[in-house]
Amino acid sequence: MHIVVAGASGATGRRVVNQALVAGHRVTALVRDRARFEAPEGVEAQIADVVNDADLVLPHGADAVVSSIGMRPDRPGEPVCEPGTANLLAAMTNAEIPRIVVTSASPAYTSGAGEPLWFRALRGFVRRLTPRVYDDIEAMERVLRSSASSHAWTIVRPGYLTDGARTDYRLLAERNATTSVHREDLAHALVALAGDDDAVGRSYGLRRGRPRAQGTTP
Repeated sequence: MHIVVAGASGATGRRVVNQALVAGHRVTALVRDRARFEAPEGVEAQIADVVNDADLVLPHGADAVVSSIGMRPDRPGEPVCEPGTANLLAAMTNAEIPRIVVTSASPAYTSGAGEPLWFRALRGFVRRLTPRVYDDIEAMERVLRSSASSHAWTIVRPGYLTDGARTDYRLLAERNATTSVHREDLAHALVALAGDDDAVGRSYGLRRGRPRAQGTTP
C-alpha cells in the first residue's frame, strides 16, 4: 500500500513511518518543519500544515492516510484534531484516497463500555483537567462519522502513551482499554488497521500486552 502519515515528525508518527516501512509499504510523511524530520531511506517527506491548510494536497491515488496529529505543547488548547482531520478528508476526496485511520484517546469514549468503576472516575477527572483536548478529539470523531458515506474510517483510542518495545497488544472493538500503551503498539496497530477492511467504520481501544518473544516478526 501507499500510506500517507500525518503528524510524521511526532513521537508516534515517527514510529508509524517506521512500522509502515517494515511492513513493506510505500510511505509519504507529512511534516510542518522539514528540519525536525529526518526521512528514513525510501520515505518521501512532504511539507504540509495539515491543521491550517484548507487547500492541502495529498499524493493522488494513495491507499490510506494514517493520522497521529494532536495538540501541540507550544499551543495548548488550540484545536488540532478536528480542523486537521477535516482538511485531510477534503484533500483525500480530491486525491481519491478512500481510507483513513486516526489516533483518538480513551477518555473521548464516554459510553463506559469495558471500564471498571475506578477507570470511569479517572476518565472523568482527566477530562475535567484538560477539557479542550478532549473537546477537540470528540469533534474530530464527529467529523469522521459524518464522512462515512465518502470515507472509510477507523478510530483507535489508546490510553496514556509511553515508550517501550512492542507487546502482544489487543484491540478491543467499541470498548475502552484501561492500560497505558506503548507508542510502538499504537503505531503497529494504526498501520495494520489501514489494510483491514473489517475495521472500517469501527473504533478500538488498545490494551498493552505481555512483552513479545525475541525473534518474532517486527
